[in-house]
Amino acid sequence: MQVKDEGYIIKILKHGENSLILTVLSLAHGKMTGFVKSAVTKKKLGVYQLGNKISFNAYARLEENMPQFRGVELLESHVVHFLSDEKKLAVLSAFCELFNISIPENEPLEGMIRLISQFMDNLGDEMWLRNYASLEFRLLYFLGVGLDLGSCAATGTIENLAFVSPKSGRAVCFEAGLPYKDKLFKYPHFVIDKNVIPTYEDVLDLLKLNEFFLRKNFFDAHGLQFPLSRANLLEKLV
Repeated sequence: MQVKDEGYIIKILKHGENSLILTVLSLAHGKMTGFVKSAVTKKKLGVYQLGNKISFNAYARLEENMPQFRGVELLESHVVHFLSDEKKLAVLSAFCELFNISIPENEPLEGMIRLISQFMDNLGDEMWLRNYASLEFRLLYFLGVGLDLGSCAATGTIENLAFVSPKSGRAVCFEAGLPYKDKLFKYPHFVIDKNVIPTYEDVLDLLKLNEFFLRKNFFDAHGLQFPLSRANLLEKLV
């Protein structure tokens, strides 16, 4: 196997004295894990950081073997955005662990990699957290456990949708959901209509919804441990 690609580093492990094992969300080949020889040097310290975008050549004698990443070059350094902001750093940790566990190895990411790139490229935008919450929401659909938010589960109407049922994952209109509002999630209008500008509370509400359905519909269903960094994210954002 021999491929050339680029992508975002989401996991770094020490291998031997001065080598690393990297996990990368690549543009063309999905999640890839490979080792890099002689990576731990002062000169290369800034390259191998979580969130950084790199280019690389991957080599393996057999398809089932872990490839070696060669010719690694830094394309975009995002670490400066994260290290200067505790909230962004918490989101980076949650993002890396969440995507590393949930995304299968060597399967194309299709539209997800475009959304990941948009999130990374706009970290300086004031709506960066909205972008991340929206990315998580799209992850539900990528994993095949997306929600049905097109019409009210109780009445069938497409008007005045205001809530999401934790039981069915379906939308509920305001009139039908009002008596049970404390047991329902808020409807995420801003991920359905790009013209809606969310408040900070709206974004936190979507993160709560994402966590619930990721746990219930994917992690619990597959017997996987929900990432601790993601489980602790909300308390670091309030």
